Amino acid sequence: MKLKTKFLLFSLVLHAILIFILICIRDQNQDLFLVGEVLLLGSLAFSVWMYRSIGKPFDIISAGIESLKDKDFSSKLIRVGNNEMDELISVYNLMIDQLREERLQQIEKSSFLEKLIQASSTGIIILDYDDKIDVLNPAALELMGLYLSDVKGKEISALSGKLAEELALLEVNQSKVINLNGMQSFKCHRSTFIDKGFARTFFMIEELTREIYVREKAAYERVVKMMSHEVNNSIGAINSILNSCLNYQQQLDENDREDYKNALQVSIERNKNLNGLMSNFARVVKVPEPVKQEFDLVQVLRSVQTLMEPESRKKKLNWQWEAGQDQLIVQADCQQIEQVLINIVKNAIEAAPAKGIIKIVIKADSLSVLNTGPAIPKEISQQLFSPFFSTKKNGQGIGLMLAREILMNHDYKFSLTSKDGWTAFKLDLKVN
Repeated sequence: MKLKTKFLLFSLVLHAILIFILICIRDQNQDLFLVGEVLLLGSLAFSVWMYRSIGKPFDIISAGIESLKDKDFSSKLIRVGNNEMDELISVYNLMIDQLREERLQQIEKSSFLEKLIQASSTGIIILDYDDKIDVLNPAALELMGLYLSDVKGKEISALSGKLAEELALLEVNQSKVINLNGMQSFKCHRSTFIDKGFARTFFMIEELTREIYVREKAAYERVVKMMSHEVNNSIGAINSILNSCLNYQQQLDENDREDYKNALQVSIERNKNLNGLMSNFARVVKVPEPVKQEFDLVQVLRSVQTLMEPESRKKKLNWQWEAGQDQLIVQADCQQIEQVLINIVKNAIEAAPAKGIIKIVIKADSLSVLNTGPAIPKEISQQLFSPFFSTKKNGQGIGLMLAREILMNHDYKFSLTSKDGWTAFKLDLKVN
């Protein structure tokens, strides 16, 4: 029961008793009755004044409480002329000012943080209190190849893709560099923050592919240049000496001449091979910037198939084409892209088993070269595009390295994966 109601009931009961007393003494003592009436009227007037004096501050306080309930921090209370109540109203107004300021700061910080998350190039995933996806910024959606409408409300472990699998395995406050398909590298971190008194989990995903690529390229450029300089200087002088030595074969015993000549020829040939090896390395380092022009990628692929047909015929491979259109016009360096496709198709032919399948899939914004055969082991898939890495005997690791160099210069995304009995090289023709 409110204080105003209690005071009203008290006044009613009190004045009812006074009226009853006055009725009892009316006939006995007229003078006392008149005095009692005056006092009753004065008491009624005083009670009404008191009720209003009490009611007005309480009405104001009630209005302030309703404002707080409605989270309306723009309204203030007006002083009523009562010292005690005015002091309470002053404290209330001060509290309202502070709450309004804090709320404004919170809204501004929240708005800034939301815009920062959305604009960040680092992928950010925020989970709700039940560890289900609540927020993904555009960078995270792009890195993971997802749509927010398809994943919101799901757990990380329920998402498809290698990156999502690795994120689900991260412990709280753990950072890890994740390598996908031997090409894409991501630095992932899992942590928590407190929201409304409860812990919520978030992930940060930073792509390191370009950074690692630039560092690797700078490192092997220095090594190759140094090796090339030293080898070329030595080979030229050595071959000159060896060719001069051939002139002395007539001075040897006739039985020793052939062996002598063969030994020198083998040494000269080996030096030429070593020079060719260094030329291959230097060719990767000195890949020119692409000269882009429009050309039909389907036509280039057809010519590559024709070029590699003799090799595929030896293994009795079956070619399959899945082309959504007869032409695919792209803006790129035709010679460089052709070299990439030759390397990729050559690898597919070598990896396919006898009587296997080579499949070409062409879409509006991508092309894929697939081959049947055993899956690429995980430990090898993570190194496929590493400089000078090769699984072939006497391999130099030049082919995929050159392909990586050319495609990175074109800002194309690409991957090499194995799944369901197929190994697929996919080239995304959308420029990043």
